Amino acid sequence: MVGMAVTCSLATMPLTKQLNVAIIDSNPALVNNFHIKKEDPPDPRVSTVTPATISFFRDMGAWKFVQHHRHAYFDKMQVWDYTGLGYTKYNARDVDADVLGCVVENKVLHKSLLLCIQDTDFQKTIYSSRLSSITFPSKSSMPSSSGTSSSACGSSARLELDNGNSIYAKLVVGADGSKSCVRELARIQTTGWRYSQSAIICTVEHAEENYCAWQRFLPNGPIALLPIGENFSNIVWTMDPKESVDRNSMSEDDFVKAVNHALDSGYGPHPQSKLFEGGNLFSWFKADVPSTHEGFEVPPKVTKLASQRLAFPLSLMHANSYASKRLVLVGDAAHTVHPLAGQGVNMGFADALSLSKVIAEGVAVGFDIGEVTLLKKYESERRTANITMMAVLDGFQKAYSVDFMPINVLRALAFNGAQYISPLKRKIISYASGNQSLPFFT
Repeated sequence: MVGMAVTCSLATMPLTKQLNVAIIDSNPALVNNFHIKKEDPPDPRVSTVTPATISFFRDMGAWKFVQHHRHAYFDKMQVWDYTGLGYTKYNARDVDADVLGCVVENKVLHKSLLLCIQDTDFQKTIYSSRLSSITFPSKSSMPSSSGTSSSACGSSARLELDNGNSIYAKLVVGADGSKSCVRELARIQTTGWRYSQSAIICTVEHAEENYCAWQRFLPNGPIALLPIGENFSNIVWTMDPKESVDRNSMSEDDFVKAVNHALDSGYGPHPQSKLFEGGNLFSWFKADVPSTHEGFEVPPKVTKLASQRLAFPLSLMHANSYASKRLVLVGDAAHTVHPLAGQGVNMGFADALSLSKVIAEGVAVGFDIGEVTLLKKYESERRTANITMMAVLDGFQKAYSVDFMPINVLRALAFNGAQYISPLKRKIISYASGNQSLPFFT
């Protein structure tokens, strides 16, 4: 999705729409013009896109294609702790917005970007192949004054595909996921670690439509219930690896019971709406925002499982470099994060927007778009923002992986502080919506 977003952004910007792009992707759907059937239940692979990402898609002209398919805006979110000591309600009206986000199937985002590209006269070639090797020009490789094709090839990166084809490119964009072949071939090292957690994702069904995003922190990790349209929701349930194996092998009925248990009063009681408010602990900080006066709600019951269950291990990874001569990394090829806040793909789309703007700036002044000094501008902008988000999410993961009463009380204070301290709540919403400023220090 992120690589397609880079292509789409370049295709729709006046300064870059004359570029020639090769898309190397072995996914047969790209060349087979795949169709999405509206009558099919939602795929469990979804993304929660932020208002900033929605704006990016709208500016490219891709959001109109998303709207032709199933998607679900939400304007409310409730987050709470299994101990019953705290909860926070968020409302788009708290920041004078219409929505907090939108849940969309990944295949819909991917298809919408492809349709948007096809709606232009952009020069693109899709290679339904895999990358075998990359050869980067040596530092001494310089194009001669004759301007021959051989000199141009000598200063370009050479990509060998598994079907025997060769491609020469001024710039290689690695957007091939957390196990990036491009990153490996470029010998870019990474820093990170595996969490002792796995996530199960699936689609579930309710008796009526769900309009709110819900997340409850449990002893072994959070469970999220995200609206996906009609009477469907998406489940993202984090737990230890052994538990994920057990949950994945349950019967459908038992799994549905386990989900409802986890989202209701299992593991601990419901939070009390007046637990901290009644003592006026936060009275000095209060201001009127809509969600401050909203009490705790129980999520809608899940009635049935509507898709297969998929499980995958969780990790944090960050590339030590995003850019080098003729090469740049975006999305999960550059960074992976814990899914507890649904920010991973939004970080990737922000990478795509930043990179396309940097390329446009280079084109505007006649700069070589594969020159490392230009690409480092992209790295400088995105690295700081990504590290900040990664630190916030990793901190949350660690804070909610401890079941110790003093820590539980501190977490409850944090929940209730976010609920009743309106300026803090606005900062959190703004940051999670795509504002790159730190929520606590600006």
